[in-house]
Amino acid sequence: MSALRWSVRRLDRALDGETVYRELLAAEPVAYWLDGSLTERSPRRVSVLGTTAGAEVITRDVADGDVFAELNELLAARRAQPPAELEGLFCGGYVGYFGYELKALTGGVAAHEAPTPDALWIWANRFVVIDHDRDLTYLVAIDGGEDWLDRAEEAASNWWMGGVDVPAIARLDLESHLEQDRATYLAGIERCLAELEAGETYEVNLTNRVRLPAVPDPFEFFRWQRSANPAPYAAFLRYGDLAVASSSPERFLTVDAGGWAECRPIKGTAPRDLDPAQDQLAAKALAEDDKTRAENLMIVDLIRNDLGRVSVPGTVTVPQLMQVESYRTVHQLVTTVRGRLRGGVTAVDAVRACFPPGSMTGAPKIRTMQIIDELEDSARGVYSGALGYLGVDGRVDLSVVIRTAVLTPDGTVVGAGGAIVLDSDPAAEYDEMVLKATAAVGGSASKNRGGGDD
Repeated sequence: MSALRWSVRRLDRALDGETVYRELLAAEPVAYWLDGSLTERSPRRVSVLGTTAGAEVITRDVADGDVFAELNELLAARRAQPPAELEGLFCGGYVGYFGYELKALTGGVAAHEAPTPDALWIWANRFVVIDHDRDLTYLVAIDGGEDWLDRAEEAASNWWMGGVDVPAIARLDLESHLEQDRATYLAGIERCLAELEAGETYEVNLTNRVRLPAVPDPFEFFRWQRSANPAPYAAFLRYGDLAVASSSPERFLTVDAGGWAECRPIKGTAPRDLDPAQDQLAAKALAEDDKTRAENLMIVDLIRNDLGRVSVPGTVTVPQLMQVESYRTVHQLVTTVRGRLRGGVTAVDAVRACFPPGSMTGAPKIRTMQIIDELEDSARGVYSGALGYLGVDGRVDLSVVIRTAVLTPDGTVVGAGGAIVLDSDPAAEYDEMVLKATAAVGGSASKNRGGGDD
């Protein structure tokens, strides 16, 4: 165990995340907000907001070497038992993302080069943990930081309220900004269908990118996104001029203190209906739709295989198979896959074994990624990767990067797509892709906001 020293101050109330960000973090060059406050279901029961003291930020591209191995070494050197009050919560570690192109380290190839780092991980040693379940807040500093805790406590005494303005990019016609226009994307779907007919793959997650103008204030965009499209894995990261605003509903991987790993793939989305009877019918139709169930089952089998490579034999189970979970705007078909990691297997090892998320590739993973590389014109970058935290206590909590905007001074990029199977209707798949892109910018045209079948 390392000699990390924690300073913790407890407040007997849950602070408002937006106030904490504005008062404490808005002027920092590096900041993060993993927001667990927006939905009734609590896959993430806490919100974590913070920065780093000492400016320790890891940015890596595929060419820089094995970032999974590097993070394993860093976390092993800092492995520690957290203070009792932070057990089961976030207690420090790294906050950031693994981008899709890191598939080159997990069986794929680097077919495209992203303009953003393939990995970005911030050493989180100054942070606020808001426990929404217990209505508590912890102000935390690791290895010093009493001055920062004083500032955090002062920020906690404030309360900020303000309206949310619709960003200009949410009013744009997104179809006119697609990287692949309708004809090109439909041709890609036809190619996927041909590969399916030939037996090369069972399911292909074909994606597209929307390239939009830059926004003047990325945090204001995130405020809009989280109000228009609340999601259990909402997140905002900022590193200099790069910002990531995510409204993801999908868990990629968690690992708890006991070494239990869990994935919760989403395949299948249906919009809610204001009429209760029609809403029940929509949920029932989703649960019984053969195409949707086939998509879900294929990804579940892929994830069982991925987890099985790092789990104790016989422990990989599916405690929840294709259950409908209902949110404010959508019903979703969600499966839970669990496994107990073998002795000597770290949480980062489990991430590597399951990366990239199977719900964003298709099955079988390696061959399908090759097909995707041929059909997509650019790097996915942050999109289709995993975002969240790697804790010094061995715990991990990562989402699948969907419903996400990547914001730089050069522009705003949103990825969207969908699973292509033999029963797919190309025109419907194109429309679904556009709707999902719209959801990421909080556009009003989407009937499908918040879904996870990206």
